[in-house]
Amino acid sequence: MPLSVRWDLGKDVAREVAAALNALLADTFALLVKTKGVRWHAVGPHFPGHRQLFREMEEQTENTIEGIAERVRRIGETTLHSIGQISQLRRLLDHREASASAPAMLDELLNDNLQLAAFLRQAHGLCEGYGDVATAGYLEKWIDETEGRIRYLFAIRHPEEGFGPTTS
Repeated sequence: MPLSVRWDLGKDVAREVAAALNALLADTFALLVKTKGVRWHAVGPHFPGHRQLFREMEEQTENTIEGIAERVRRIGETTLHSIGQISQLRRLLDHREASASAPAMLDELLNDNLQLAAFLRQAHGLCEGYGDVATAGYLEKWIDETEGRIRYLFAIRHPEEGFGPTTS
């Protein structure tokens, strides 16, 4: 049930922004489950460090989930209410293989974060178009955090490329 909130951008804009945010919320839940799956299946010589990194990614993702839900409620709309709704709205796909190798799981998690960044940017464009600077500001923070995860996942997956800028 929508809150009885008056928002200066109007009810139609609130519904459209909330729809975009709820899709992001579903995608972020899917990403959280995948990140946990990678952490639960982490093995190898860097196991302790990778487990800690994935736990930090999970915490960041959980905070994003809370932030998105709070923003939807703040503009007077409703958030997701079931696993079925998450499944229906999410755009990130399930793991393709139950027994995927560690590199394949990392590649999928990296690609999912890249896709999430694109979805966040789309929502940012929508909010900017309506003059919803508050939601756009939150989205900028979530984009930055997603780009940080992308950087770390890329470094784990491609350690031979190092961390510094390339020179040609």
